[in-house]
Amino acid sequence: MTEKSYSYTGIQKQRKSHVSADVALRGDVKGLKRLLPFLGPAFIASVAYLDPGNFATNITAGSKYGYLLLWVIAVSNLMAVLIQTLSAKLGIATGMNLPEVARERFPRAVSIILWIQSELVIIATDLAEFIGAALGLYLLFGIPMLPAALITTAGSFAILELQRRGFRALEAGIASMILIVVLAFTFQVIVAQPDMGAVVTGIFTPNFQGVDSILLAAGILGATVMPHAIYLHSSLTQNRIVGKNDTEKKQIFKLELMDIIIAMVIAGAVNMAMVIISAALFFKNGLVIEDLETAFQQFGQLAGPSFAISFGLGLLIAGLSSSSVGTMAGDVVMQGFIKRRINLYLRRAITTIPPLAIIMLGIDATKALITSQVILSFGIAFALIPLIIFTSNKTIMGGLVNHRITATLGWIIAAIVVSLNLFLIVEMLF
Repeated sequence: MTEKSYSYTGIQKQRKSHVSADVALRGDVKGLKRLLPFLGPAFIASVAYLDPGNFATNITAGSKYGYLLLWVIAVSNLMAVLIQTLSAKLGIATGMNLPEVARERFPRAVSIILWIQSELVIIATDLAEFIGAALGLYLLFGIPMLPAALITTAGSFAILELQRRGFRALEAGIASMILIVVLAFTFQVIVAQPDMGAVVTGIFTPNFQGVDSILLAAGILGATVMPHAIYLHSSLTQNRIVGKNDTEKKQIFKLELMDIIIAMVIAGAVNMAMVIISAALFFKNGLVIEDLETAFQQFGQLAGPSFAISFGLGLLIAGLSSSSVGTMAGDVVMQGFIKRRINLYLRRAITTIPPLAIIMLGIDATKALITSQVILSFGIAFALIPLIIFTSNKTIMGGLVNHRITATLGWIIAAIVVSLNLFLIVEMLF
């Protein structure tokens, strides 16, 4: 038996699995073997939660406020689990991705507006990912930013090329990159020797210290709950394994939910690790670090060269892997909202222009990263509100329609996001 593949970019391929999806759905195998055919989509989407924008906001948060804002990451990650669950469920239930459903359900003018804003959000995403990877090359090897950016371009093309080998090859490549980032930050946390009591307090005690901490929390939210990941995840599940009826679709959803939980727990742990090492080394020593280059240098002085190298490596790998995911998301929103598609490699080439321009103009890379995260926070509502509307509609979702509690939680999250965005706008203007 073969699994139906999903299309990231219109490239349709079928690949045999060690355990077929049909066998897994029948329950003929148990445990990890049953789960394996369904692992992958959430790991691709979770890369968006580990992009270089997270490095900038998390290192700044840890150095300024210690362990104070760890709870923001915990809450953001719980939000992310629910949001990615709704997105995956939409794809499973309808065989369509979020932009496609929006195009069918909304007037054309609304679809065009949603497409434009989503492209702007993805430009901000690409900015963070591209600059982050180039900065990683600069920090590790001393390569000037412009040549490093060109190398990053070549690397991102190489990752996209994995798609030609089928979705399993891409999933394996992305999962390997995530593993490198996880190992790098595990090493860093061990070396940093954080105050575990303060870590626990930071995770479970919601608190702020002034307006700046709220602004930074909004940036963390923007870096954690990524709009383009909402669009992308529905496309990753829409045709990957197709249920013939509501019963099969519910089984697929339950198994995909495990994929989401595993991937989001890993992403959340890495984000917390960034704050923890910054708090343990910078905040503890009275250093406020708002620049990733300075962070790299200070890590080397405070914890040794191997610590700094592992940090730079994590930044490089995160930037490269997330840049390819951003490009795939751009393809999904264009095809979905306006039924148009451009060559994926041409899209990748076009999206390198803004970060290259910023690098050539000499704009501070870390400030550009943090600004991009604030822009991202504005885009969440435009993806999240339609997602909740559609997944709460029984006509669209059938047996996978949201329970009342799920829909209520979704609307609470949307209200929090919109409120934070309004607060940011007021603070920026006045």
